[in-house]
Amino acid sequence: MRGINGLARWSGRVAVLLVFAAGVVLLILWLAGRLSPKVPGGAPSQQADVAKTFPTATVRRFSLRRIESAVGTIRAVHETSIGSKLLARVTQINLTAGQKVERGDVLVRLDDTDLRAKLEQANAAVASADATRVQAAADEKRYASLLSSRAVSQQEYDKAVAALRTANANVARDRAAVNEVEAMLDWATVRSPISGTVIDKRVDVGDMVTPGQLLATLYDPQQMQLIASVRESLRNQLQVGQHIGVCVEGLKGQCGGKISEIVPEAQSASRTFQVKVTGPCPAGVYTGMFGRLQIPLGEESVLAIPRAAVQEVGQLMMVDVVENGHPSRRAIRLGRTFGDDADVPPDLRDHVEVLSGLHEGEQVLLPAGA
Repeated sequence: MRGINGLARWSGRVAVLLVFAAGVVLLILWLAGRLSPKVPGGAPSQQADVAKTFPTATVRRFSLRRIESAVGTIRAVHETSIGSKLLARVTQINLTAGQKVERGDVLVRLDDTDLRAKLEQANAAVASADATRVQAAADEKRYASLLSSRAVSQQEYDKAVAALRTANANVARDRAAVNEVEAMLDWATVRSPISGTVIDKRVDVGDMVTPGQLLATLYDPQQMQLIASVRESLRNQLQVGQHIGVCVEGLKGQCGGKISEIVPEAQSASRTFQVKVTGPCPAGVYTGMFGRLQIPLGEESVLAIPRAAVQEVGQLMMVDVVENGHPSRRAIRLGRTFGDDADVPPDLRDHVEVLSGLHEGEQVLLPAGA
C-alpha cells in the first residue's frame, strides 16, 4: 500500500512539472508572436501581399559625423575682482548681484574722514615750505649782489645757496606727500574698472574692510569662453583658430566658436589638457554654466530604421520583416536613438540605430497610419 501511495505522489509531481513546462513554452511562443497573426486582422490568403496592404520602411544606411564630447565650464574672458586698498568702514554700496555697470561707475565708498584731515595737513606743509623757499630765494639774490661788492664772504653766500636748495627740496617733498594722500583719498571711492555685470558683492554698509579684502566680482558678458578638458589622444585633432561646435546644456542648443588657446600642459591625474573656445555669445549664457565641446572625428556608417517600426515585447526589441511578401517577426539589437540634434541629418531623425538583426535594403512593417 505504501509503494502505491508513493508512486501516486511521484506521478502527481511529474504531471505538475510537465504542465508548468508546457505553460512556459506557450508563454514564450505567445511573447514571440507565434500564437497570433503577424498582421492583425489578416488571413493567410491576405498575407501574401502584406507589403502593399501595410506601410513599410526600408532599412537604410546613413553617413553620420563622428563627434566626441569634452565637458567644460563657461567662463568670462574678462573677469575681475575688486578689492580694498584701505583699512576703513564702508559708507555706501551701489551694486547688487546681476547689476549691469559701466566703466567708471562708483560701486563702493569708504570712510575718508581721516584721509581728508591728512590732506589738509599736507597742503599746509606745502604752503609753509613754499614760504621758506621764497625767503631763501630772496636771501640768495641779496647775498649774490653783496658778494659782487665784497660786502659778504663767499662762505656766507654758499650758505644762502644751500638754504635755497633745501627749501626747494622741502617743497618737492611736501607736494609729493600731497599727491600720496590724494591717491589714498581716491582709493576710498571704488569704481568699476570694466563695463559688465556684477557676479556678487562681499560687503555691506557698515562693514570694516582691510587692505586686500575682496569687495565684488565683475565680468564682461559680451566675451565668454568654454574651458574644456580634452583627452591627450585628441590633441592632434585641434588647432588654434579652428572653428568647432559648442553645446550649452542650460540652453538646450548648440552654437559655434573658435579655439582661442590650447594650454600646452597635460593634467597628470586625468591625462587631459585644457582647450579654450571663444565665439559669439548667445543670450542666456552665464559664467559657471556647463557645456560640451563637440570634437569632429570624421564620418561613420549607421544602419537605421524608424522608431515606429520597433515593438517592445517584454525585454526584447522586435520588428516585422517582410520576406517574400510575408511578415516575419525578428528580434534585433538597437543602439542610439536619433532626435532633432543639429548634427543629425534630417532623414535620420526619429530613427534608431540597428546593431544586429537586420540588413540594408530589407523592408520592415510600420504601424497603420505611420
